[in-house]
Parts: sequence; structure tokens; C-alpha cells
Amino acid sequence: MPNWLLYTLVTLAAYVGMEFMAWFTHKFVMHGFLWKWHEDHHLPKHEKEGFFEKNDRFFLVFAIPSMICYILGSSTPHFWVFFIGVGISLYGLTYFLIHDVYIHRRFSWFKQLDGSYSRAILRAHGAHHAKRTKEDGESFGLLVVDPKFFKKRSRKEDEALIKNNVD
Repeated sequence: MPNWLLYTLVTLAAYVGMEFMAWFTHKFVMHGFLWKWHEDHHLPKHEKEGFFEKNDRFFLVFAIPSMICYILGSSTPHFWVFFIGVGISLYGLTYFLIHDVYIHRRFSWFKQLDGSYSRAILRAHGAHHAKRTKEDGESFGLLVVDPKFFKKRSRKEDEALIKNNVD
């Protein structure tokens, strides 16, 4: 197998694996023993102080394994490990753009997307944020969306979900 193909497959596997890791961490860590870090993320915008949330600490939780893979992959004969770090980083960039920029509008870099998949992501995240407690949550992933969120709703219902995600 050529190296470029191996590195591409390792990067893709790490990227896809991160969706599961994000789901697992969100469900069992963020809504578990580290709820104190994540709790402020479930508060409406007007109840928060400042731009940053305690929840932003999870950026480091996910960035550290990526950095370790970059270091190990570039300083050992196992260069493919470097590409695990690349996959983790690319997922982190995707997560940032979809979650922080698109869903929560922490940055106004692009406007409302209007595809069925982007609306399903908004609906799933809106359902997740409908609960302000760590218990009884749903929809813990980001990119894999339950088919029920693809059901067509009125524009007014979707706009209410968008408003709830921003608040």
C-alpha cells in the first residue's frame, strides 16, 4: 500500500472515530462527572458572563491527544500516528465551524445554511439544549443525526430552534 493511501485512510479513520469519541465524551463525561465544566453551555446566552464558557476547556481535552499524535508521529518511525493527529484536528475544526460558528453563532462568519442536513443538525442540537440539566439528554453527537430530525417542519419552528440555540 502506498504511503499516501495509508495516511489518507488513517486520517479518515481518525476523523470518523472522533464522531464516536465526541458522542461518548459528551454523553458520559460532559453530562457526567465534568458537568460543572459543561453546565454553562446549556444556559441561555443572557445568563452567561463574557464570551468564554467553562465548556471551552473541552477544546484542550480534545486538542491534547492530537498534539501527542503530532509529536509521536513526527519523532518516531511510526509516521502514520501523525495522521491520527491530523484526523483529530480536522474533526476539531469541523466541530468548531458547525457547533460554535453555525449553531451557536459565536462568530458571524456565515449565515443560515438551508439544506436538509444542516436543518437536521440544528434540530438535533436544539433538542439537546431543550434540557438544561445533565440528565435525560438526547442527541449527543454532531455529524450523525437521528433520522427523526430530518422530518420537515415549518420555517417558524426552525427559526425558534435557531433562536434557542443562540440563546
